[in-house]
This record gives sequence, structure tokens and C-alpha cells, in this order.
Amino acid sequence: MTDIKDKQAATSAPVAPRRPHSFARHGITVPDDYAWLKDSNWQEVLHDPKVLDADIRFYLEAENAYAEGLLGHTAPLQKKLVAEMRARIKEDDSSVPSPDGAYAYFRKFREGGQHEMFGRKPRDGGEEKIVLDGDALASDHGYFKFGGSRHSWDHRLQAWSADTKGSEYFAIRIRDWDTGRDHADLVEETDGGVVWSADSKSFFYVKLDDNHRPMQVWRHRLGTAQADDLLVYEEKDPGWFTHLHESTSGRFCVIAGGDHETSEQRLIDLNHPDAQPLLVAARETGVQYSIADRGDELFILTNADKAIDFKIVTAPLTAPERGNWRDLIPHRAGVYILDHDLYSGHLVRLERANALPSIIIRDLDNGEEHAIAFDEAAYSLDTMGSYEFDTTNLRFSYSSMTTPSEVYDYDMASRTRTLRKRQEIPSGHNPADYVTTRIMARSHDGAEVPISLLHRRDFKRDGRAPLLLYGYGSYGMAMPASFNTNRLSLVDRGFVYAIAHIRGGTDKGWGWYLDGKRDKKTNTFDDFAACARALCEAKYTSQRRIVGHGGSAGGMLMGAVANRAGEWFGGIVAEVPFVDVLNTMLDDTLPLTPPEWPEWGNPIESEKDFRTILSYSPYDNVAAKDYPAILAMAGLSDPRVTYWEPAKWIARLRATMTGGGPVVLRTNMGAGHGGASGRFNRLDEVAIVYAFALWAVGMAEKEAA
Repeated sequence: MTDIKDKQAATSAPVAPRRPHSFARHGITVPDDYAWLKDSNWQEVLHDPKVLDADIRFYLEAENAYAEGLLGHTAPLQKKLVAEMRARIKEDDSSVPSPDGAYAYFRKFREGGQHEMFGRKPRDGGEEKIVLDGDALASDHGYFKFGGSRHSWDHRLQAWSADTKGSEYFAIRIRDWDTGRDHADLVEETDGGVVWSADSKSFFYVKLDDNHRPMQVWRHRLGTAQADDLLVYEEKDPGWFTHLHESTSGRFCVIAGGDHETSEQRLIDLNHPDAQPLLVAARETGVQYSIADRGDELFILTNADKAIDFKIVTAPLTAPERGNWRDLIPHRAGVYILDHDLYSGHLVRLERANALPSIIIRDLDNGEEHAIAFDEAAYSLDTMGSYEFDTTNLRFSYSSMTTPSEVYDYDMASRTRTLRKRQEIPSGHNPADYVTTRIMARSHDGAEVPISLLHRRDFKRDGRAPLLLYGYGSYGMAMPASFNTNRLSLVDRGFVYAIAHIRGGTDKGWGWYLDGKRDKKTNTFDDFAACARALCEAKYTSQRRIVGHGGSAGGMLMGAVANRAGEWFGGIVAEVPFVDVLNTMLDDTLPLTPPEWPEWGNPIESEKDFRTILSYSPYDNVAAKDYPAILAMAGLSDPRVTYWEPAKWIARLRATMTGGGPVVLRTNMGAGHGGASGRFNRLDEVAIVYAFALWAVGMAEKEAA
């Protein structure tokens, strides 16, 4: 640790020592002088963060102290932001109860509570009962996060799981509804999900392997030890992950496996849990599918036969292979089918065209279809599922950037809508005080990129306003233009809040995603920069008045944009940023690396992929130039984006950049990818981000004054 301490003495910011190191692949040598920040014992660190190498811990804590010192003057502002955001939360909030048989199940919070409670009440009214109290369960842990929670078919038991380290290893327990106590059963190192057998005497789960990968499906019989569990299915390809869910009818446990390009599903009849899983259709590279079931017929959402924006086919349960698939909802280019759900008499699909969603309902008796859509310029719409299959009721949610979330029950037969819940904002919110709109940015190749905007109605478009520009652009994930109470703390201070619907997401269809991955990945970064320019040209803001914000793969976007177009930004916030892309994709022992190769390329085997990733990987492209102020946030026990990625990036930035900044690293030493646990503790981290954004555009000091 001596070399770190000595260099710290010369500057207010920590200086990570360069320890010469390089690696070579495909005849190309790449320097990596900060490789020492990756603990060789990283798997053990995920299980127990206390075993982190002392040298690395000292450096991370020094960075935290520097971040605290640099942003310490914003502490009153952070406190004020937390108070505002908390005042907008209905503290004793609860979900709309979801009926199942004789009961209706719900989740709720108590006043002042950090964690959810799970409960139920008689379907036709009566006293509610709480079976899981998250606040009580979390009281003995510094970190606590619920995983899955699912009642048994006979309604006697509740399977539940929790992660108590932030490493996403979930332990499953079984609670008795009558006694309120947990059984002796304990199933550890799982992904947290549970599917019950029909007789409620056993359940299926996915176990994580030593590299934190979900590869095995096991069956646990109640009253037995985990060592006695039965292996049901094992995925041999380390690039494929496996997950479980109930089928739409509740008849099957669906074993869903795949990577970012290909999928495969198997069915276990829950009435015959000892039976071998039934393969629906064998994997074919590039073909994805997911199933819903109705009697002896399967409804399959797929991109087979070059259906780039997906279609829905049917197949007999007795012969579900590809040769028996028949089109029901044909492919329509530009109309992306995100998801489908099935009820006894209706097929529901969620579609998106030009970044706007709609719900389409099909009567399976007569084939008639109708849509649910809304009129705002930008909004979010989603189906919410149901425990019950034989129903005409569809529950869905709606919100926009100005309109708080609304939950509706919709009768698919009578086509009538009932508002069940509107999000309450205790401190008050008038949607008429705000405006949500959409503009388009023209990217480098002519592509039109949608931007969703939120600002106050009294906002003046004169180019002087600060603006936060949020982006993600990976894995086909679209960024919904939904309501978020936290954003109002920026917007009410004069910020414009903008979401860039860039390539790499599916905001404009699956082709929009394909045009922003692998050898086309730089389209994602160019789109984001184009959005920054378009917002300046439209006088929503001006150069260096923009704060870029993204997390995880969106943090990689922030790193790439800082390298390629940093002059447009006054600040960059990169939460758990995936910035050491090349090193991570070269390390096939890391949890997510093999499944990520279809997304980014495999630089181990392909020189082309190696060169492509090397050309944009943020850590490898830090240059001797001015950078905007940068805040990187990490989690020590993060299994998705390991702590050393942002640590190495900040170290190289600080050693290489010629001006600008400062660059700041803040590592949560007791949390993982999702940051702090607890709904109020998370606000502390949001407040840091917002205080940094205000500081980056010169408004934090004004606020303090």
C-alpha cells in the first residue's frame, strides 16, 4: 500500500499506481497497467466482501473519501433532494390485490418502511394477513433484497427468497401461512425464482454455479435437505443461461434457456413433476421463441422465418416442433411484438411502433381484434399478468412522463375499463404544470432517433436550460417514457429531462436493436451524441449544459461518449458502468461473459471482434484530452459489472486526461449492481447523482446560496 499512500500525499485526488502489465491476442498487445485492481479472489469477494485484498480496499476507500470531500459541500442539497423525493412517495402504499381462488394477494409498505410486506385477504373482502415482513427480515442484515415470492397452489405455503449481500445469490425458504414460521427447508445459491408442483409438495428452482451462472434446474421436496434435491435439467453451454416460470395456464413449469440471439424452451407438467421435460423446439442459432399454452395448443412468439419484428404462431402440444408451427399473427415490419399473454378466451399482445406501445386483444372464438392505446406524445404501457387463466379481466398499467402511474382492470369481452389505482403523490403533483413531448434527432447516417422530453410548462426554450440526457442502448432494452417522481426534483429546478431512444434498444423495433450491436455498436454512441446536438439546435439546452446519465451497459455508453463527444457535456454520470469491455469479454470465467458474446462479439476467437471492441471500449480509449466532470458509481459485490471496471477506468482517466473533470469514483462497499437496498436508502444514491448533475452545470452553489 506504500506506493498508493505516497502518491496520495502529492495530490488531493487518489492516484492509483501503474503496475506495468499487458496482454496480447491476435498479434495485438494491449497495455493494462491497472489490472491489479481486479482481486484474483473475486469469486470469494462476491460471497464475502470482507476478504477483498487490503491494497485494493485501501484504494477504493481513498476514492470514496475523495468523492466525499469533493461533493461534501452538496450535503445540504442532497439532504434537501432526499426530503423532496421521499415526500412524493406514499409511504404506506400497496398494490392492487390480485385474485387467485379464495384469496387476493398483494404487496404493501408500512409508513417509514424500507422493504415490502407480502400478504393476502379473502377475495370477497375481509381481514388482511401479512405473511412476509421485509423490514423485520432485513433487520439483521446490512443489505437485504427480496427475490421471488410465490404462494403454493393449495394456498398453505409461501416460497420466498432473499439476497443479503448484494451479490445476487438468493436463498429460498418456505413460510407457513397458518403459523407464520419458516419450515426447516433452506435452498441456497439460487437465482431466487420458484415454481411449485401442482400438489404443493415440491418446487423447481435454478441453482447458480461457481461462476454465478444459472445452469441447472433442480427439484426440491419439502421436508428434505438441499443435498437430496433432484437434478432435472442441466445446460451444458456456458453461453446459455436458464430460468423458470409458470406457463400462462399454470399447467407447466417452463424451462427457458438462451443467449441474446437464440432460445429454447422445455415444459414440465406440474401434475407430473417426475416426468422428463418436453422440448418444444430444438435450438437454432438466431431463432428466438417463447410459449403460452391453452389446452393442447401452444401460442408461440418467435422471430423464425426472418420475422425480424416477431410474429405469433400456433402448434399442437403433442407435436410442438418447428415443422408444425402455423402463423396466427403474421410478421409486420416496424411493428415489434414485445410480449404475448394468453387467457382462456383471449390472446393479448403488447406491440411497439416508432417507440409508442399499444395493447392488442384478440378474441380466440371469432378472431376479432381491438386495441388499447393513449393519446400523449410519449407514454408507457404494460400488461401486468394474472394468477388466473379462466378470466376476461386484463390488468394493465399506464403512465407518461407527466402522468403518474395508473392501474386498470379491462374486461376483454365487454371492452370496459375500470381504474383500480392512481399513483398518489403526497406532496402534490399537477400534470398540467408539465409538458411531455418528442423530437427526432438525425444521426450520422440519417437514422431518425426519437427523444422523449419532460419540462415545466413555464419553461422557455432559449438554449439556456440545463438538461439531463438519459440513455441505455443495449440488449434490445427499450427505455419507456414513464412517470418517475424523482425526476421532478431536477425539472422543478429548471432542468429538461430527456430520454434518448437510441439504437441498441428496441424502441423502433428489433431491427433498431440489431443496428446497434456487435460491429454496429458505435451507432449507439453516435445516436446519443446526435441527440445532444439536436437538443442544442432545438434550443432546449446548449453545449456543456448537458449531463449524460446511464447505468450498466448505459454506463458503457457514457464512457464511450465521454471519449468520443465529451465536449458536448458538462457532466457524465456512469452508474455501475460496463467500461472495461475488452478485458471482460476476454475472461470466460466471469459470470456474464459467455452469454454476452452474441451481443458484443467473441474477442477470444475472432480477431475482427477483438479489433471492434478494442476500438470503442471506454477504458481502452481514454485519451490525452479534456473530459467533462465524471461521476462513476460502483458496487463491491456486483456480479454483473464488477467493481474493478469503473475503478480501472477512473484511474486511467485521472492519469491520462489533460484537463477538465474532475473524475470521481464512489463504490458502495456493501451492495451490488442495484445499489443500496431499501426504497429510502436508494434515494440517498439518487440524491448524489442529482447533486452532481446540478454541480456540473453550476447550479449546486446557487442552490446553497
